Amino acid sequence: MKIPMADDLPGKLSPDPGQPPDIEIEECSFSFNKAPVLRDVNVRVEHGDFVAIIGPNGGGKTTLVKLMLGLLRPDTGTVRLLGDDPEKTRRRAGYMPQYSTGEKGFPITVMETALLGRLGLSGLGCRFSSKDQDAARRVLKLVGMEEHANKRMGDLSGGQIQRTLLARALVSDPEVLFLDEPMASIDIDGQTRLFDLLGRLNEMMTILFVTHDVGLLSRYVKSVICVNETVFFHHQPKITPDMAELLMGKGETCPVEMVAHGLPHRVLGRHDGH
Repeated sequence: MKIPMADDLPGKLSPDPGQPPDIEIEECSFSFNKAPVLRDVNVRVEHGDFVAIIGPNGGGKTTLVKLMLGLLRPDTGTVRLLGDDPEKTRRRAGYMPQYSTGEKGFPITVMETALLGRLGLSGLGCRFSSKDQDAARRVLKLVGMEEHANKRMGDLSGGQIQRTLLARALVSDPEVLFLDEPMASIDIDGQTRLFDLLGRLNEMMTILFVTHDVGLLSRYVKSVICVNETVFFHHQPKITPDMAELLMGKGETCPVEMVAHGLPHRVLGRHDGH
């Protein structure tokens, strides 16, 4: 799938009813140094979904994404990405890792950073082709970084770095896009613009993004995965009482309204009988 220019995004996805889910996890558990990180995970993400993966720091969100991508192997259970073992299909996925200050110290330009996303297609030791260069320019324009293509990463703001890392994730024309804390180091206006762009990209690819901030549930979100060793998956853009209990501990949960990007959202459902 070729990522279009910013002013030429296609219409909405029309998935084949018979196609397998983009991500399917069945009865998975994962431990690190014998300490349980995730237990009995069951997740099914359909083609065209826009999923927020939420939970406290250290709850296992990034680990879950790495299992989906085949970067980690589960202790038990199975993981399928685009209908097969993630090790075979992850080149068809884009991944934007969590921002670190090390990105600013790396002596590389914006264009060179975007091109790194083509390594899985070109192969190590190969020179980037004119096709690779065109793809990099296309996605840099899409994320609003074309005019900064020759700047070094160390000269960019946090928001510009995030957009460059997004370009790197998009340059391989992924079918599924994973983003780990994509709104870090971005102000509210920048978050709104980035969510608007992700909403448009979701018209042609499945998107999953990790956040520890419940306030970042955008109007574009269609499903929510809540992770804190145990995993709840809800096919609606709200946090259920079970999710709230997982996040905040046992006890009563009441309806809560949240305002995200100027729009009110109900994040906790009403108690039965009320």
